[in-house]
Amino acid sequence: MKLMNVFMVAVGVMCANIVNSQEGLPIYTDYLTDNYYLIHPSMAGAANCAKVRLTARQQWFGHEDAPQLLTLSMNGRIGDSQSAIGGILYTDKNGYHSQTGAYATYAHHLMFSRSETDLNMLSFGLSAGFIQYKLDETSFLFDGPDPIIDGFVQNETNFNIDLGFSYHFLDFYAHATIKNVLENSGINKDVNITSNLRRYLLSVGNVFSKYGSEWSYEPSVMFQYRDETKEASIDVNAKVYKQVEFGKIWGGLSYRNSFDGAEYTQSGSVNTQRLQQITPILGVNYNEFMFAYNYTYQNNSVVFANGGFHQLTLGYNFNCKRERYDCNCPAVN
Repeated sequence: MKLMNVFMVAVGVMCANIVNSQEGLPIYTDYLTDNYYLIHPSMAGAANCAKVRLTARQQWFGHEDAPQLLTLSMNGRIGDSQSAIGGILYTDKNGYHSQTGAYATYAHHLMFSRSETDLNMLSFGLSAGFIQYKLDETSFLFDGPDPIIDGFVQNETNFNIDLGFSYHFLDFYAHATIKNVLENSGINKDVNITSNLRRYLLSVGNVFSKYGSEWSYEPSVMFQYRDETKEASIDVNAKVYKQVEFGKIWGGLSYRNSFDGAEYTQSGSVNTQRLQQITPILGVNYNEFMFAYNYTYQNNSVVFANGGFHQLTLGYNFNCKRERYDCNCPAVN
């Protein structure tokens, strides 16, 4: 019975991952590696440099068909204007499910300060893109006809949009985004699950530093809510930066906690566990280049595997202008 209980929880986890695999670009903690544009379209061109970011994520090393994610993004201002553009390419594999997507972004930034010395900026962003979903059922085993299993590779291409805004005031920032605004059919038989993939994101943070100090500290939170399933979770983050001769070194810790749980039976009693993840982050900015690594550990009683999730981020900044604002704002200056 104990083995069966673990199996049932593992099935529940995999089913949840199947739904996630049809939600567009997955939301992990890669946005904390100087990559807020991945989840907030209004951050396109917000910085004084154009940015290219490449991320690779691998879960559960040593397990066949473990989830893998690869993203490539670029964003920057259009000349000296207040407008900006960006683009995201990604591929995400999760067992029999896979998806490939491409987004294009337009953002506009409005300055409210009298000069560029004091940062007071409101930004709007809109991303539009296509996502191709695949479900490979060719290796599924079943005895007799089953209306749920077709036995071939299903394909579906959907169009969707994300929209949001950002506000920066000196060392404070806030972002709000609605992802997957449109409803689509997806490739799952349960249309109620896959038609509404709308997700709401809210990020708030501030950077603290003493005058003239080489050190700065950035606490932040990110809240997300799924419209159809009514699931919610929160990221509590803390980062620290040190200015050095060649650039900047930084590190941090992120804790993700879900407000919703899954029930499982153990030793005759019914228990509930919620998703809990702890992610340490290390990064370095060397002149125009950026490198970061983060490792996510799932802190739950019943998990699919004990191995964690490894992610690498490589970045390059170009077309940089002088640091325009007198603030501790690493995502902008």
